[in-house]
Amino acid sequence: MQKPTLTALAQSLPASVPFVGPEAQERQMGHPFKARLGANESAFGPSPNAIAAMQKAAPEAWMYGDPESYDLRHALAAHHQVGHDNIMVGEGIDALLGLLVRLYVGAGDAVVTSAGAYPTFNYHVAGFGGTLHTVPYKDDHEDPDALIAKAAEVSAKLVYIANPDNPMGSWHRADVMQDMINRLPEGCMLVLDEAYIDLAPAGTAPALDANAANVVRMRTFSKAYGMAGGRVGYAIGSADVIAGFHKVRNHFGMCRISQEGALAALLDSAWLAHIQNEVDTARQRIGAIAQASGLTPLPSAANFVTIDCGRDGAFARAVLAALVADGIFVRMPFVAPQDRCIRVSCGTAPQLDAFEHALPGALAKAHEKLG
Repeated sequence: MQKPTLTALAQSLPASVPFVGPEAQERQMGHPFKARLGANESAFGPSPNAIAAMQKAAPEAWMYGDPESYDLRHALAAHHQVGHDNIMVGEGIDALLGLLVRLYVGAGDAVVTSAGAYPTFNYHVAGFGGTLHTVPYKDDHEDPDALIAKAAEVSAKLVYIANPDNPMGSWHRADVMQDMINRLPEGCMLVLDEAYIDLAPAGTAPALDANAANVVRMRTFSKAYGMAGGRVGYAIGSADVIAGFHKVRNHFGMCRISQEGALAALLDSAWLAHIQNEVDTARQRIGAIAQASGLTPLPSAANFVTIDCGRDGAFARAVLAALVADGIFVRMPFVAPQDRCIRVSCGTAPQLDAFEHALPGALAKAHEKLG
């Protein structure tokens, strides 16, 4: 019996994923990691109130989640002082990025991003047949001027930028981002990924304008709120932009337990403040560990610190491989010259103890391998 053939587009795509998960690496190694510091999860966990809400909702798991995410959308709207029709809840930012690309990018349509920026967005562009154009980072920051210039050059439908940035942890002030929004070419939309905004300095996020149709903002409960496994993200945009999601979204994609957990997490401002303090402490600790080994930690507005290993990508990859072999899960940027770095997520004191113990040996092994 024969099956239908894949579309020409699907046949042209590699069967790969942006990130190899730590679980896959653990299966390959045959043992768990000592410290899970590579996926920018919150090792400090979700709010106790969120845990209690999810436990309470667990017996209701036989029911589908509310397809409108009504309570969560209205709570988010009140939190951000916008209308509920300016909010779309989805299965993490990754899923929402896929829906947005599906809505606006057809075969051959131009999309602009930074070379080495968050790769999942690029996979969606490829998956829907778009043409991706990249510009380099500037001083380890995404470059708004270069992104705008490239968008005008290629008549881009979408421009992607993360502020704060992953994988570098760098950030731009709110006025820089607002200027970028103001200078977008006609017919172009800015995809502003703000996954780490709750951990950034005051004055990083531009003011929300619910009527601006040329920007859509992406937020998540995966980082500061500690619910990466719950898969809850949301988009903030004009009512017309948000209405488009209803045309293509998975209406029953949200888990009922996750919806309740996110709602409780959003309302627990004290826990968010606690996590912000924990992350700040961990960023300082990671920086001190790096400096003690002669490395340079880069300033970070996220829940990770990117560490300049001082040489090239081959050396950084050797350091990363040695850390992984020693049970420390970390990641690194993919594209030169940012690939001279490794990226270490903020973790608990015992996790960072393990990283501190492993780093000198990993550096020694990298030097031994590469000289």
